[in-house]
Amino acid sequence: MDIKAATAADLAPISKLHDAAFGTPHEGRLVADLTHSDLAVLSLVARENGTIVGHILFSPLVIDVDDDTVMGLALAPLAVLPPHQNRGIGTALTRAGLVAAVQHDWQAVIVLGHPSYYSRFGFSATLAQGFESPFAGPYLMALELIPGALSGRKGKIIYPPPFTALAAGEPQNAL
Repeated sequence: MDIKAATAADLAPISKLHDAAFGTPHEGRLVADLTHSDLAVLSLVARENGTIVGHILFSPLVIDVDDDTVMGLALAPLAVLPPHQNRGIGTALTRAGLVAAVQHDWQAVIVLGHPSYYSRFGFSATLAQGFESPFAGPYLMALELIPGALSGRKGKIIYPPPFTALAAGEPQNAL
């Protein structure tokens, strides 16, 4: 398996991958909308024998904390083609993405996902509880890349328009 930055030529196969993994066009559309809006700051693909079998995307979001703004990323979406799932591809993509996020001085990452999966990387629903978000609930988790960026603080997580359109159930047109 080879993990590399996604290219513009990868967008169509990435969208198909998300459609297959999630069974809906929503995540593939989200990737396209974020990419066309120049909000795909970390987009990684996993290839096996030249075929894209996994993808992860990180996009910037605003985390208003007290009188400060934390440089945060949304981890969404992450997908692996169904025949390739449960082989460590998603784990490898997540780890590579988090390493890159630290190298680029991001302070925190927010994800909406299964606690049993994302907690292995240090994501915590408890850490995210003090923050308002359109995706609030037990599946909203946070990870500090810089200690103290979120701990014991309260605020608001502001997602870019493609996410808010997804939360509202509205289709978002590619720009």
